[in-house]
Amino acid sequence: MTSQHADIAGVPASRTPLIRLVESRWFNRLIMALIIINAVTLGLETELAYHPTWGSMLYWLDKAFLSVFTIEVALKLVAYRQRFFSSGWNWFDFIIVGASWLPASGPLAVLRAFRIFRVLRLFSVVPQMRKVIGALGHSLPGIGSILSVLGILFYVSAVLVTKLFGQHPDPNMQEWFGTIGASAYTLFQIMTLESWSMGIVRPTMELFPYSWLFFVPFIIVTSFAVLNLFIGIIVDAMQVMQDEEKAEHPETQPASKEDMVALQQQLIELRRLLEADSGQAASKPGTRD
Repeated sequence: MTSQHADIAGVPASRTPLIRLVESRWFNRLIMALIIINAVTLGLETELAYHPTWGSMLYWLDKAFLSVFTIEVALKLVAYRQRFFSSGWNWFDFIIVGASWLPASGPLAVLRAFRIFRVLRLFSVVPQMRKVIGALGHSLPGIGSILSVLGILFYVSAVLVTKLFGQHPDPNMQEWFGTIGASAYTLFQIMTLESWSMGIVRPTMELFPYSWLFFVPFIIVTSFAVLNLFIGIIVDAMQVMQDEEKAEHPETQPASKEDMVALQQQLIELRRLLEADSGQAASKPGTRD
């Protein structure tokens, strides 16, 4: 998703104050605070929906928050006009706020539960969260490749353990490894390290003492190696995004060490010139103290 920032130089003067308003820091902080407070009130409304006093109060308070968010989106629509829809985050806000106005009564009462999605608007308001979501989006191709490798590994392993352990008449072996689907689910549980030792591997080792030769490498590869690959891809995607941001806005980046040294030398030279000029002025005849 791309962020929306209007070029004020090419915007009519009538819309310039509005653009400055919706892009101001205090405005975005206000919206962020309201989203957080609204998240709390939605949770309270869920707990106290049938309370004789608080239920009605929280309902109307939620409507007030929704009205503020609607005004915010409307202001951005007026400020950006057609450029509003060039940003994926603006589309996200527009859909979330618009869906909140759908009637939540009768057969559509289930839609009331989806109001909590308004909290996700924090992703569009907080720049750091936008970067994380953007990094996840950039890392999807790499994650897809890892999932493909993991899927092949799971399929081969599921067929293998079904052949090795699933033929045993023990009820646990039949439940865990009786079919390829059951084996894949059991291997997934082992990968997540959920009761893998006492729950599955040790009972299996009682019947197949050397089964650890399969389970230990499987855990090392799937739980540790693949997990680190996921982390590495996401970190690399965030680094790529930071490099792209630096390339797009070089003027906002801090000066390098070489630039600082050069600037310091220029300041020293300027100071020497000023001292020399002041010394010459003081040495001229007729100068009074």
